[in-house]
Amino acid sequence: QVQLVESGGGLVQAGGSLRLSCAVSGGTFSRYLVDWFRQAPGKEREIVAAISQTGGSTYYTDSVKGRFTISRDNAKNTVYLQMNSLKPEDTAVYYCAAKDGLRYPIMYVAPEGYRYWGQGTQVTVSS
Repeated sequence: QVQLVESGGGLVQAGGSLRLSCAVSGGTFSRYLVDWFRQAPGKEREIVAAISQTGGSTYYTDSVKGRFTISRDNAKNTVYLQMNSLKPEDTAVYYCAAKDGLRYPIMYVAPEGYRYWGQGTQVTVSS
């Protein structure tokens, strides 16, 4: 059973930075694509960033381009999300999720493609 555990959320002022971590255990890490989603109150869950197994290819939703960076450390079975220049509209619960890289390409980022999810970590950006 694959397990994902997020950490690094918190309260930060607008313009500040946070780094989220997603530690993955219980499976063959290299097989899975592990990406970041978020869900704000009253809104649907949305993809934030995606990364290939090697880290050579990435995807970002338009609202975070140039501010967020996703990275992956295969030696530590961990995926990171560095968030800079945070805005109040970034406030949400952030989730990491894993999909089978043998079934889905990096650009398939619909939530239903992800089999495993973390419990989420709250990010609150004050104005």
